[in-house]
Amino acid sequence: MISHPSSFAILGAGLMGRLLALALARAGHRVSLYDQQGADAQGSAARVAAAMLAPLAESAVTEPGVVRMGEHALVRWPQLLAQLPEPVFFQQNGTLVVWHRQDAADAARLRLQFETTRTTVPTLPAMEALGSDRLTTLEPALAGRFAQGMYLPGEGQLDNRQLLAALAHALVQAGVTTHWNTPREVTDFAPGTAGQPDWLLDCRGLGARHQWSALRGVRGEVVRVHAPEVTLQRPTRLVHPRYPIYIAPKEDHLFVIGATEIESDDLSPASVRSALELMSAAYAVHSGFAEARIVEIATQCRPTLPDNLPAVRQSAPRVVEINGLYRHGFMIAPAMLDVVLQLLSTGQSPLAATFDLSVQLL
Repeated sequence: MISHPSSFAILGAGLMGRLLALALARAGHRVSLYDQQGADAQGSAARVAAAMLAPLAESAVTEPGVVRMGEHALVRWPQLLAQLPEPVFFQQNGTLVVWHRQDAADAARLRLQFETTRTTVPTLPAMEALGSDRLTTLEPALAGRFAQGMYLPGEGQLDNRQLLAALAHALVQAGVTTHWNTPREVTDFAPGTAGQPDWLLDCRGLGARHQWSALRGVRGEVVRVHAPEVTLQRPTRLVHPRYPIYIAPKEDHLFVIGATEIESDDLSPASVRSALELMSAAYAVHSGFAEARIVEIATQCRPTLPDNLPAVRQSAPRVVEINGLYRHGFMIAPAMLDVVLQLLSTGQSPLAATFDLSVQLL
């Protein structure tokens, strides 16, 4: 349990590091934040993300505990965003799932998965099966393009880069001492000793692999395009024979298109094949993407543990490590934040049990 006030060193200024640093500083603690990159979060998995908050949609690839964390996030993100010094795009218009006729069997399996998820997590809003008329009402831009779809109400998204920038400004206002372009290792600190921080929190993602050997990288490739001819009112997912494509509309006709998952920690530029598949899939959803302008094709590797689930562990006295957020960073970060704050305050976390979250304490 921490005393008040305490001092913290936090390694890693991606999404989790910034959220924890801000929360602890606002609670009256002294916080120093270290990152090997700059304030713009280059090198962070959080910068290359669609930032969708889609617990039912993601239930096709994850466990019920993560789904419950996603439910938690839909309540917590508006609260967290309201505390920031500048606005961040946040939308809660649900998720639309569509498919072409040849992929109807895959869509039927996905629908069954959604129905099964609700038996495990019954508090989720029910999926709505859509005919062409109802689909057109929900998403007029797709009128006549798809005969069927599924609507997952209540799901949301935010703008990841606006959020990272707003958090960086909030850290300054809260008095956090930031050390940009300053890589540090756990072994550089001796928390609890004279002249050292009271606690050390490691949020470095893949940067912590020397400390947490089970971590691996799962590569993702994302295209950002500006498409003035396309208007979508919510994230749209296309059932695809190899992997589900997502199109997340941000402000001012900016779209984030992604899906690829490759078991690799390769950070080289995106392959031609991946870029073609992503952009072709977007064009198959709406022909207006043909005239879109490519703003960026980005790659990043998500920090992933063997079971593809997040975890919190104490590797030494006063050293807490938070990692393994995989592809669900924005969807589960508020839950991870609240769990860690509970652990630091009381030495235990009722929330962790709710989320089936692995917590290993000394």
